[in-house]
Amino acid sequence: MRRPVTPPVLPIRSPVSRSRTVSHVTTTIDKDALRARYRAERDKRLRPDGNEQYLQPTGRFAHLLEDPYTERVEREPLFDEVTVAVIGGGFSGLTTGARLQQAGITDVRIIEGGGDVGGAWYWNRYPGAMCDTAAMVYLPLLEETGHMPSMKYVYAPEIFGHARRIATHFGLYDNALLSTQVTSLEWDDDASRWIIHTDRGDAIRARFVSMGTGPLHRPKLPGIPGIESFAGHAFHTSRWDYDYTGGDPSGAPLANLADKRVGIIGTGATSVQCIPALARDSRELFVFQRTPSSIDVRNNHAIDPEWFATLEPGWQQRWLTNFATLQTGGFADEDLVHDGWTDISKRIRDRVIANLGVEGAEFTPETMLQAYEDSDDEKMEEIRARVDAIVADPATAQALKPWYRQLCKRPCFHDEYLQAYNEPGTILVDTDGKGVDRIDETGVWVGDQHYELDCIIFASGFEVGTTAARRSGFETIGRNGETLTEHWAEGMHSKHGMHVHGFPNLFVVGPSQGANLISNITQNLTEAGTTIATIVNHALAQGAEQVEVSAEAEAAWVQLLESSTRAFMGNPDCTPGYYNNEGKPMGHKERLNGSGYPAGPVAYWQYLADWRGTGTFDGLEFR
Repeated sequence: MRRPVTPPVLPIRSPVSRSRTVSHVTTTIDKDALRARYRAERDKRLRPDGNEQYLQPTGRFAHLLEDPYTERVEREPLFDEVTVAVIGGGFSGLTTGARLQQAGITDVRIIEGGGDVGGAWYWNRYPGAMCDTAAMVYLPLLEETGHMPSMKYVYAPEIFGHARRIATHFGLYDNALLSTQVTSLEWDDDASRWIIHTDRGDAIRARFVSMGTGPLHRPKLPGIPGIESFAGHAFHTSRWDYDYTGGDPSGAPLANLADKRVGIIGTGATSVQCIPALARDSRELFVFQRTPSSIDVRNNHAIDPEWFATLEPGWQQRWLTNFATLQTGGFADEDLVHDGWTDISKRIRDRVIANLGVEGAEFTPETMLQAYEDSDDEKMEEIRARVDAIVADPATAQALKPWYRQLCKRPCFHDEYLQAYNEPGTILVDTDGKGVDRIDETGVWVGDQHYELDCIIFASGFEVGTTAARRSGFETIGRNGETLTEHWAEGMHSKHGMHVHGFPNLFVVGPSQGANLISNITQNLTEAGTTIATIVNHALAQGAEQVEVSAEAEAAWVQLLESSTRAFMGNPDCTPGYYNNEGKPMGHKERLNGSGYPAGPVAYWQYLADWRGTGTFDGLEFR
């Protein structure tokens, strides 16, 4: 196999099969040395441009904002009115639409830029794409739609199929506008209606708007000099070109790559999933790595239908609560999901208990921090040991080891990624934290070494950490012409992450300033859908034309969030990534944008259920 190259390229060697189970590390950890290594690895990756290092697709790459999967069919513009417009047809829009239908509110229209529902799972069709949270909790509305996931972690085609199942089951296709991109959203205060303009010439009026655009549909590109000069083929993972590679989303071999030299830039969660197929099928695969991902065991397996049939009604909510409880350090009689997310949290919890058993010990923030650091040190030592156990070449293994805390970057779980580096044509180009220097007509430069390529695949992710308008592709204009970008210029201000003063009848759907459970995004969305349906139902019953959070209630919620010490995102030892503002200082604005309910997700959802249950909706004004 080939070793990693921090240029020059080293000779090919034959792969050796090495794989064993890595148990809990028992060796003594030199904590001072480990912290010093973490800081050194972080420092070499710090750069002043932060999120500005990424580019929006323009010029040669403008087509990446288009839909390659569904042919656009021209139609006449619409100038009608709906009770609720749901912008975004991903799981956010689908769960909100489903809850509205269940509440008897049937005049609902999903407006989606893609040619079908599914959101991230419509766009992401790269080989190996799958959920990295267990399907039993990740896929929403399983009981309502009567679906059993095929595996613990299911592949993208099944997830996309489930999105379509939800839309069909709840009649959300009937009034939907697909292949339709919103271009502006503007509030008409006199009429108490939102005016939605689209790229089809539509001017649709809506009494209420739910905005669940999410960040995972607008690809971004690395700002590498010369990126447009490459004369070979190039595409982004979210617009996978099967016409070029061969194969299909179901896993057929990428047969057209058998004679190709392929380069992939990026080694985050997407790259981890598609590299095994690329390594298997390419003549040569060059993986350009700036920072290695943390790769824990996935241990995927089929779900037994006989066992699934024994689950009692209400099982999914019990699983959701169990997962969120354990993943955030709470207690439960058993771990129903039992995955890498709950593992680290249970370790921290158990270590706190053990530490409190020492005479004179007290439960303090310092006690919790110490337990977290000790548990994380242990877990990351195991993850690094797993690399040694699997990857045949020692130099390659060393370069693949992550030197940071597990939650500094999105944790990855995979049982074929590390093995891909034992393929004879797979070459890890470790850039020692610097990244690719430049691209020219024939390939990629790292330092003084040039890599001639036929194809470059950008696994550079999506718009995360940029303004709401840049992420969604349109501006939202509220009362008196104030834009959402202006209202949030100093950081997100809301109540529950959903209600924004000056933007009546608008519901913003996402995890921020609510539960903020990043390990299972869809649970945030489903709970938000329940809340929206309850509020809209109440407003319609009361004949209220406008529902708006008061300025005082919004300020009080922000003040509550500012009191939180939950966030790990400001950890100064974290390597740069989208979890921590790409390594730039986490100021007041960034902390607000990434904040969550101080008592945690489970407490938040109980609070929200109680808040809904009173029927008074404290902080909202119904006019």
